[in-house]
Amino acid sequence: MSTPPPDRRARKRLATRQAISDAATRLFFERGFDQVTVDEIAQAADVGRMTVFNHFRRKEDMFFDRDEEGREDLVEALKQRAPGVAPIEALRLFAHRVVSEEKPYVSFFEGSRFFIEVVEASEPLKARARAIRDELTQILTVALAEAAGRAPDDPDAHLTASVLVATWSVAFLEAHRTFRKQQNADEAQAVFLALVDKGVAGLKAMVADTPYARGKGGAPVRRSGR
Repeated sequence: MSTPPPDRRARKRLATRQAISDAATRLFFERGFDQVTVDEIAQAADVGRMTVFNHFRRKEDMFFDRDEEGREDLVEALKQRAPGVAPIEALRLFAHRVVSEEKPYVSFFEGSRFFIEVVEASEPLKARARAIRDELTQILTVALAEAAGRAPDDPDAHLTASVLVATWSVAFLEAHRTFRKQQNADEAQAVFLALVDKGVAGLKAMVADTPYARGKGGAPVRRSGR
């Protein structure tokens, strides 16, 4: 069933949010995150200060504005996995798919290089990045437990989510280091996916006796192509 198009009010709200995000991104890249105020972002986007906070809870969220989209896609990948595909394998395939589709939250180009540099130069952004990883781990723990028919606080789900998020974080940073050195997006993508595959292979061995490494209904895991 297709999602109905947003109404006029929703479209206007999305356009305003995007305008704020675009203005903030431009200022962050020009001057650095810590040197830009919310008032300056509001002025650049031609909106009021309260309008900014109606769309973003904190200044850091304007920088990590793709975070919510990535979370939603991740959870959806678990829900929509094919019969016989284990949750862990579904998430490995998800990583390959978002790279092939060049999703903005996993991409390697000159703009993404600046993105990493801005984060590395700002303590508030580094703190927010750590908080996002913790939030993602919790969201993924609940989604994995639900997919396996287990309680939301299942320790195996928590272990699985923690290792997956740590794997993706390392893969993401190493891929960006590769891009910074070689200026080659294909090489960066290859590094990202190789590390994801390596981490997933180890995780499957760790939780081999759980439903997170097995297909639906306990069926043997079907390893699909990339």
